Amino acid sequence: MSDITQLILDDHERFRRQFAAMDDLTDPRQLQEVWRALADLLEVHAKAEEEIFYPELISRGSGAEDETLDAVGDHNDIRDGLHEAALHPVGSEPWHAAVRKARVANSNHMAEEEDDALPDFRRHADPGLREELGRRFQAFKDEHPGAAGLDVGDIDPQHYVEVVKQQLPGQRPAEPDGSLGIGGLRERGSA
Repeated sequence: MSDITQLILDDHERFRRQFAAMDDLTDPRQLQEVWRALADLLEVHAKAEEEIFYPELISRGSGAEDETLDAVGDHNDIRDGLHEAALHPVGSEPWHAAVRKARVANSNHMAEEEDDALPDFRRHADPGLREELGRRFQAFKDEHPGAAGLDVGDIDPQHYVEVVKQQLPGQRPAEPDGSLGIGGLRERGSA
């Protein structure tokens, strides 16, 4: 089954298991091995959601803009923890603090996504679309092992939503000067 909502849930379960596995480790080499794979999957998963899942949610869901703003903000919090951890020796106190930051942000994100965004999408997207998006989601992850070739920097959530909305079918692109391109009300009344 390649339903995108199930693939997202499968990744969430992997995140939970990997964070839990790290709880029992003290050897920096073992921590590094588990952490590197987990950090890479967190990066790729977030980017795949931003590229594939959330644009579709915005076009179909109810309350989807708010859910997406929150999710992209969560992704930024997770990324911040990942990037902060990379600045410290694996197993050190600052490293553990940064990993905890990523873990807490991820746990909060998963709960919100599982309670809001995923059910919303299931209600508004037919199974065929979910299967197609699942194939694209998996292909994206396969194309970026270890987060290779991805820009993993923070994203402005508001700008992201605005860009996605402009790309939806039937949406008029914004004018380069920020104008809506509809003219003034006075001009319309006298025409």
